[in-house]
Amino acid sequence: MDFETHLAHLNGVSIAYWYERTLVSNAKTLVCVHGWPESKRIFARVVQPLVDAGFNVVVPDLRGFGDSSLGADGFYDVVTHAHDMEALLFSHLSLSSVVLIGGDLGGPVIQEMALQSPERIEKMVLFNSPLPMDKERMAGMRTRPPVEVMDYFIRQGTDADALANELDTPQKRANYIATFYSTRLWAHPGAFNAEEIEWHVEPFKDAAKLRASFINYESAFNESKRTERPLYGRNTHTPTLILFGTSDHVIYPDFDLMAATVFENHAGPYRIENCGHFVPWEAPQELVMRTTDFLR
Repeated sequence: MDFETHLAHLNGVSIAYWYERTLVSNAKTLVCVHGWPESKRIFARVVQPLVDAGFNVVVPDLRGFGDSSLGADGFYDVVTHAHDMEALLFSHLSLSSVVLIGGDLGGPVIQEMALQSPERIEKMVLFNSPLPMDKERMAGMRTRPPVEVMDYFIRQGTDADALANELDTPQKRANYIATFYSTRLWAHPGAFNAEEIEWHVEPFKDAAKLRASFINYESAFNESKRTERPLYGRNTHTPTLILFGTSDHVIYPDFDLMAATVFENHAGPYRIENCGHFVPWEAPQELVMRTTDFLR
């Protein structure tokens, strides 16, 4: 898990990323985009196995997360993250095309990229992610998570300043984020031990970055927090592998069925038992195996 961290200065922000390369010639480049409350660390268990399988792997921290800086413009919505990723991949790294992997917030980011730049996105791997709603195609499906698990979303989206003021020490911030890896049951029980939780929550001890991470939630309630309206809709062209960690208590109960209606050209969906929200950490072997099969 000791990967070199690089920095790219673009769009008024410094994006930190890992870039591990295979010895295989003409290898595809996989880009792993994390969600909330995560950083690039959530993919630490799959980077080397994917390289060993013959892929180049780029794992960035989104702006305001992990080792990346805050954004000078103060925006942290899906479209802004997508534009950062496009600048990193296609301008800074001069890649011509990539395969995208993402879940949670990373899911909408890669979905936006696939709609914005379809000629550059070869394929996608999507797991446990928000999805655009389609009442007609999703009729009869369980499209809402339990109301009781959505308190964090509403608080972070509508009362972020007060919440941030309550979390006024590094330990309080760490304790708050730790609940998402433990007692909130996003993950399958026992998926993270205490030392692993401490490692994943460490970047969120920074007060400014934790507050910035709430802004994407605010953008769901307040248009002024968005740079522009996301395309966010059905994708009929990008081949998409759909995975679902079924122990997840925060995503839609029928995520797999819903995703199959959003992505017309899809593989799966494959349900991963004894795995929750954090698929790259909880089921790294399955993610690597399914991805490798999908791309070959």
